[in-house]
Amino acid sequence: MTSIDHAKQSVRRRVWDLLEREGAAPTGVHGHIPDFTGKEDAAARLAELDVWKQARVIKCNPDRAQLPVRVRALKEGKLLYMAVPRLATPKPFYLLDPAVLTVPFETAATSTRAPEIAPTVGPDDMRPVDLIVCGSVAISRRDGVRVGKGAGYSDLEIALLTEAGLVTTNTAIATTIHQTQLLDEELPHASHDFTVDLAITPIEVLAYRPSRERPPGIIGKSLRRDQLDSIPVLHGTSWHTP
Repeated sequence: MTSIDHAKQSVRRRVWDLLEREGAAPTGVHGHIPDFTGKEDAAARLAELDVWKQARVIKCNPDRAQLPVRVRALKEGKLLYMAVPRLATPKPFYLLDPAVLTVPFETAATSTRAPEIAPTVGPDDMRPVDLIVCGSVAISRRDGVRVGKGAGYSDLEIALLTEAGLVTTNTAIATTIHQTQLLDEELPHASHDFTVDLAITPIEVLAYRPSRERPPGIIGKSLRRDQLDSIPVLHGTSWHTP
């Protein structure tokens, strides 16, 4: 692990401990995107924003904390892409189209049911994304720097879509989190990490001006051997770093 990795892990442990201590997330949150108290209120605040109202295509993570976001998207007729957990299939996104779903949206949007009812698609089959919603462990209140749970999948998902031209610098990235996950400090940040444009809690919305350039796509030197071995969409491609 690099010094940045160690620093991130320290932040994660601190936030996970705090969430459990304050009862803001269920016990056992360590190692996960926190399923925080008030997630429905955060989703409702997100839905009040123009960036949400104008979006027709949304990409969202599959974690339980963002389930209310996914359900709202479907109820409002938005096309929803949800990552296959661990990007474990050759086509690493589920396509949830509310116009053709035959089960309740509350069911379709779960990570357990989506694999049974939604087709998988790859970047070649996808439409440009208007809004990305991600889960987070911690967000810097100062500049929108994000710390995830440590697996690196969210960064890779956005990088893949950027490589395909489906995500650009104009695509907003939002996260829904608990107030406890907002830290008034600088957070560790690596070259392959993205920052968020919006952080929405149950009680407030924070908007950020980009303080760093987004990664231009997949950064080859940042890929781990286990990622290259286990993520099919990365197979057979040489990722070169300029």
